[in-house]
Amino acid sequence: MPWDPTVLKDWQIAEEAEKNMPTPEKYMEMLGLEKDELIPYGRTPRVDFMKVMERLKDKPDGKYIEVTAITPTPLGEGKTTTTMGIMEGLGKRGQRVGGAIRQPSGGPTMNIKGTAAGGGNALLIPMTEFSLGLTGDINDITNAHNLAMVALNARMQHEANYTDEELAKRNLRRLDIDPKNVEMGWVIDFAAQGLRNIIIGLGGKKDGFLMQSKFGITVSSELMAILAVAKDLADLRERISKIVVAYDKKGNPITTADLEVDGAMCAWMRNTINPTLCCTVEHQPVFVHAGPFANIAIGQSSIIADRLGLKLFDYHVTESGFAADIGFEKFWNVKCRLSGLKPNVSILVATVRALKMHGGGPTVVPGRPIPEEYTKENLELLEKGCENLVHLINVVKKSGIKPVVCINSFYTDTPAEHALVKRVAEQAGARAAVSEHWLKGGEGALELADAVMDACKEEVDFKYLYPLEMPLRQRVEVIAKEVYGADGVDWAPLAEEKAKRFESDPKYADFATMMVKTHLSLSHEPTWKGVPKGWRLPIRDILVYGGAKFLCPMAGAISLMPGTSSDPAYRRIDVDVKTGKVMGLF
Repeated sequence: MPWDPTVLKDWQIAEEAEKNMPTPEKYMEMLGLEKDELIPYGRTPRVDFMKVMERLKDKPDGKYIEVTAITPTPLGEGKTTTTMGIMEGLGKRGQRVGGAIRQPSGGPTMNIKGTAAGGGNALLIPMTEFSLGLTGDINDITNAHNLAMVALNARMQHEANYTDEELAKRNLRRLDIDPKNVEMGWVIDFAAQGLRNIIIGLGGKKDGFLMQSKFGITVSSELMAILAVAKDLADLRERISKIVVAYDKKGNPITTADLEVDGAMCAWMRNTINPTLCCTVEHQPVFVHAGPFANIAIGQSSIIADRLGLKLFDYHVTESGFAADIGFEKFWNVKCRLSGLKPNVSILVATVRALKMHGGGPTVVPGRPIPEEYTKENLELLEKGCENLVHLINVVKKSGIKPVVCINSFYTDTPAEHALVKRVAEQAGARAAVSEHWLKGGEGALELADAVMDACKEEVDFKYLYPLEMPLRQRVEVIAKEVYGADGVDWAPLAEEKAKRFESDPKYADFATMMVKTHLSLSHEPTWKGVPKGWRLPIRDILVYGGAKFLCPMAGAISLMPGTSSDPAYRRIDVDVKTGKVMGLF
């Protein structure tokens, strides 16, 4: 240790590290667990959340560290790699450290993006299990979600075929569901564009209710969002009962409780509240819990995993999806508000190459050679791109946190480039550290670990961007101006009509504001890099998630079902029939 990632591929490093990964008994020792608090599941056991929390309810929490990033580019910023790296660095410093990340979806894994386990010597293991279903949370969510649709379609069929008296004999009341106003669809955890719009119930009256329907990818399900924000099993159960499946012909919501399917859905999901244990290649424990869909949902590892980690570790690291304008903003104003937890520090990940793109560097096309501007020293381009970094440093500082900028080092970086980014970050009021965790593991992350430990010694005057009492349209205006840098907000007539209705109904007073926009720019336009100026945020619609209790203002279109490319990863994945090892996954 460390292995040479310039020679070995990620799967080869993982394979070597997995030879000595912790046994269940070792995990119990590392985490201080009692015998009945670890649930066996091969190399990836679960931790019994409720038992551990009951035993440690009076134990003080450890330090809470969040990882976010600058606005992403095709060159990559390395949030998960940095999440693994800071845990390894703190481990090298002798600290009791662990973390939490989200589970990858089968859609990206079998498509273009691949898995999300970090890289080099800052990697999560076991990689194959992590990438292919783990302990079944996504399968349980798929089954629970689709059960709601089974209940809906069956109820619509029976109401179409039976009189009120016949329904009463079956202990059913007529819900009078509007087939043109169905909120939910079905889910599958693959990128299957052919299922975005479908017709079901073809055949006779015994073949279900004939209606238009749709599929989304499982990780976009409201149930995944609920798992991410639920505090415990009771909270999960209550939120499931409030999911709006459809509306009746008078416009009233039809919930899973109305369909009497909410209890069975929770039964499918009862085990999902227990996070799964994996680890870094240097064997720091990592909880894997909740999924990756970071736009319309919250895009965070779960509140449950963070509550558990703060009781079990002196330093607990959690990762937010996308950049600080989306991921950190939702962590700050939604997740922390719901959990009651207050972070000690936020790590803002940046790379020299990505900053150069924000400075106006040439377009990068996957599969083509990278332009030389990204592989040769160019301080002018880099300094211009640092505007994006400074903007996001200032966003984090508005929460009362003084961030630590992690310069995620790449072999083509020069000392002068690192020095420039450090200077800019420090002038903006942040600590900054160069980290070589990809190349050197924990040894390469010592400077970052020291900066984080130093930051954790400071008192944090944590405050939300807006009060919960603030009306929805005003919240959106504040987020657009203070976080994205917009001049204001333009509301489409439909969106404004909905916003007024939500603002006047007390039922929605405590619903979280879950902004929906591109992650590729601070603005709504993905091609606008750096810090766009002189623009307004257009809101075209607002989606409602009754169980998760989210209102989702939408700045642009979004599909809940991605498509599969012409050269997907599954073309290269196979199994060695002699050893059973999966090949080609990474």
